[in-house]
Amino acid sequence: MKAPRSLQWRLSLGLGAGFALLWFVAALVTAQKLRHEMDEVFDSALEETAQRILPLAVIDIVSREEEGVAQRVATLRPHDEYFTYVVRDAAGKVLLRSHQADDAVFPPFAGMGFVDTPTHRVYFDAALQGTVTIAVAEPLAHRRAAANEAFRGLALPLGLLVPLSLIGVWAVVRASVAPIHALRKGIEARGSADLAPVAAAGLPSEIEPVAQAVNHLLDRLRRTLEAERSFAANSAHELRTPVAAALAQTQRLMAETTDAAARDRGRQIEAALQRLSRLSEKLMQLAKAEGGRLRSDQAIDIAPILRLVVDELGQGCADRIELRIPAAPILSDIDPDAFAILARNLVENALKHGTPEQPVRVALAPDGELTVVNGGPAVPSELLARLCRPFQRGRTAASGTGLGLAIATAIASGAGGALTLTSPLPGQASGFEARFRANRPS
Repeated sequence: MKAPRSLQWRLSLGLGAGFALLWFVAALVTAQKLRHEMDEVFDSALEETAQRILPLAVIDIVSREEEGVAQRVATLRPHDEYFTYVVRDAAGKVLLRSHQADDAVFPPFAGMGFVDTPTHRVYFDAALQGTVTIAVAEPLAHRRAAANEAFRGLALPLGLLVPLSLIGVWAVVRASVAPIHALRKGIEARGSADLAPVAAAGLPSEIEPVAQAVNHLLDRLRRTLEAERSFAANSAHELRTPVAAALAQTQRLMAETTDAAARDRGRQIEAALQRLSRLSEKLMQLAKAEGGRLRSDQAIDIAPILRLVVDELGQGCADRIELRIPAAPILSDIDPDAFAILARNLVENALKHGTPEQPVRVALAPDGELTVVNGGPAVPSELLARLCRPFQRGRTAASGTGLGLAIATAIASGAGGALTLTSPLPGQASGFEARFRANRPS
């Protein structure tokens, strides 16, 4: 049998089995002690019966007119006779017997004391210098029946006590490990960006060091991630000024030169600097998505934000975007800047990689779900699973950094939402869909 992995069940089963075994051993010891005490009581009763009957029997025998005549004692009413006796003379002849006595049960007199036969316990006594003896017998089955009855009376409370003990042990263990369950649930409920210390108050002394160790680990992880994000954000920010200056100088040289070859070389440098500028911007967005606070203290209407993003991206290609937004406000607690960055990256990705002949459909549902759909060849499933990773690009000739979907995924996760990619579109052989479900305020 495989041991349970739960500490609660291990303690409950271990303590419960220990208590049950302890009760069982205690019951056996008690039963043996009780049986010994019952044997002593029954032996005492046999001896007491013999010593009370023998003097009366001697008087009766001595006062008889006829000697050597066996007499059976009559009974007043029918009853179970557990003790039977016979009185015999020195030659072994029966002088007196109880009304249910069977002579075959009583062995010959061999001395005063107790004798065991296969079926009875017999006590012998003598009077008149051994000329008159008495044998009192008790069936061993009677003793066993009495002992079994006593054992059943003892086992019945134990049969109820053991399950109650198991339930009590389970309840005590469950209450004892409740702080551990609370610690586990507190850690499980955290988002991927929540590195605040876990609550260690009220934990057992054996578990409190674990919580403290987790807090130390979270603190080191937080500082490491903050250093990395700060480096990425600062590096991208610092790159913007020299890149912008270099781009301006390149454009000025292109305007001043009359050499066609130099102008072509300038256009190549300009394109490379523009790609570097876009990359630095994406890196800053990724740093914000992975390290920023992506949820607001109060819910906001995200519909106007989406409309502004689409209007900005639609300049020069407004006919390619189909926008559907409900008239009613769509409330969500996602950070406005984070939602704008997410929507911009999804729509940019659709415009850049979608088929130009097919429109990009952007829709915001009343439940806060944002859907961006574009045409184009289907993306293989193995590639689709990797597109949310940084610097992963699909099979496209369009320019890009490979960070747009990674930024959107990081924002969706940090804001408590979810981003789902589907390709091809349901019921079709082509197309691409990005679906973001925003967290709704409770």
